Amino acid sequence: MSPLRHGEQKLSFLDLLQISKTIQRFFFFDGPDLPPFPSVVSALRSSLASTLAVFLPLAGKLAFRPASGDVVIDFSPAAVSSGVKFVEAEFSGGADVMRRLARDDEHDKEAFGQLVPVLEAGQLPVPVLAVQVTRPAGGGGAVAVGVAIQHAVADGQAVWRFMRAWSTASREGPSSLASPGFVQPTFDRAGIRHPRADDIACTVLSLVAPALPLLRSTSAKPEILQQSRRTFVLRADEIRSLKQHMLEQSRELNGGEPSSKPPSAYVAIASLVWTSVVRATASTLDADDVHLMVSADCRNRLRPPLGDAFFGTCVKPCFARARAGDLRGEAGVARAAAAIQDAIRAYLEELGDDPLSDTESWMATFRAIPQDRFLAVGSSNRFMAYETDFGWGGPSRVELVSVFMRQMVTLLGARDGGVQYFQ
Repeated sequence: MSPLRHGEQKLSFLDLLQISKTIQRFFFFDGPDLPPFPSVVSALRSSLASTLAVFLPLAGKLAFRPASGDVVIDFSPAAVSSGVKFVEAEFSGGADVMRRLARDDEHDKEAFGQLVPVLEAGQLPVPVLAVQVTRPAGGGGAVAVGVAIQHAVADGQAVWRFMRAWSTASREGPSSLASPGFVQPTFDRAGIRHPRADDIACTVLSLVAPALPLLRSTSAKPEILQQSRRTFVLRADEIRSLKQHMLEQSRELNGGEPSSKPPSAYVAIASLVWTSVVRATASTLDADDVHLMVSADCRNRLRPPLGDAFFGTCVKPCFARARAGDLRGEAGVARAAAAIQDAIRAYLEELGDDPLSDTESWMATFRAIPQDRFLAVGSSNRFMAYETDFGWGGPSRVELVSVFMRQMVTLLGARDGGVQYFQ
């Protein structure tokens, strides 16, 4: 029976790795074409309803089935009947305060928290999605659209696919969701295969949610909440210069021979951040190994491929390793890039059509890595967040509010070919 007709979809072992995480992000708008707040709310409500009819699992709940031990997305009529929480809120400060918040590189965690909805995440069943629209105190001139999504239901690719569909429906009307150019999302996890999939799922749940239906949040740990965060933007010309500098470093390391593979913007920025963190961490000795995790999308590497329409989690980690002293050296950024490229080759490219075959191995690798020498890279510069146009222009600021690890950096595509990242 089709999962959509059945109204229930069992989570894959890849989904379950994210079961205790909620993605909270806000989009700040203050452009000249911004309508009055009631019009903004009306447009967002109606277009969200149209979009959820296509992305129906987002209107459902994550639920636990004790008889089977499975965690599922329940989007049966009963589960979706209560609808998605849509909150209209007022910020504690005026429009100028919100604009200043949107311009500051340093994250004001308390203020950011006012701009996103909170999803109940203590015990299953829990809603999958919530939306909050926030205006400044005492009037208009700015608005923040906050979204919270259970990470177990959607990875970054899926989240941005939903946001693109929703903003297009708001800007162009619900008919855009039925246009010939719109690819309908698919939710079936049957294509995510492993000979020991059920055993892996049990292992994952024993580690991340051992007391189901109770969940434990990873973003509420004090050492994560207390950390300061800052956003940086690299312009397109700065990225080109960085990549050229890395190529020159690589040529010197290789005795004048050019690098076999020039770094992508993603690899270049990940390398820059990794070396910066290692150089700033005095407790790490030069002889210590340091580790970086990047995520690789496997949708089109599986056989048969799931395709870009797949809505779920289909990413795997690739773990790079290097000596701290090597990354602190003069050619540290080039050495970091080489380590990242080697990791992508080993964890992804060399596995060919079966990129998930080493799942148990990389799970063991992750558990063995010392967390004080570990940095994770999330999201991607391919996610064009600033093209999220609901009909009144793109946002002036997009930020991730939820953080899942102590040492984590996330990337987003910025305007004019730049890249935004925060750590």
